[in-house]
Amino acid sequence: MIRATMEEPAWRALSPVAQALYPWLKLEWRGPKFNNNGKIRLSVRQAAERIGVALNTAAKGFHDLQAKGFIVVTESACLGLEGEGNSPAYEITELGLPHSDRSEGRKLYRAWKAGRDYTVHKATANNPHGKNGRQKNKTLSQNLRRPVLKMMTNLPEAS
Repeated sequence: MIRATMEEPAWRALSPVAQALYPWLKLEWRGPKFNNNGKIRLSVRQAAERIGVALNTAAKGFHDLQAKGFIVVTESACLGLEGEGNSPAYEITELGLPHSDRSEGRKLYRAWKAGRDYTVHKATANNPHGKNGRQKNKTLSQNLRRPVLKMMTNLPEAS
């Protein structure tokens, strides 16, 4: 860790979980010779395991690091070949990108101000609106029950 980074207002505004997560992300960087910045991958599950927190807590740590400008999502998570999932790829803004004219990173966290967070890229649910038919069938079955109940309440009394 670089002391100058830790003395930034953005660092002090990070949650303890985000502060614990950041070194683990930096450990995924391969160094200047084999620079993989912008393609650094660490899943929420791996992060949760490494820092000893729940999955949702680790996800909030990633969101906090994005909001303060320490990391940027360069590739969204996706389902890879043969059903193997890929976690999002990140750029650590403190470090330079490979094949860039700048030897230093963008250091977005230096421009961060309280109340003016950067945009956070959150992973979406695989099926948020039930487009595979489950939601449609549920609504259809609810709609079918209403007329049946209405018909049953309007039956003539037996004599």
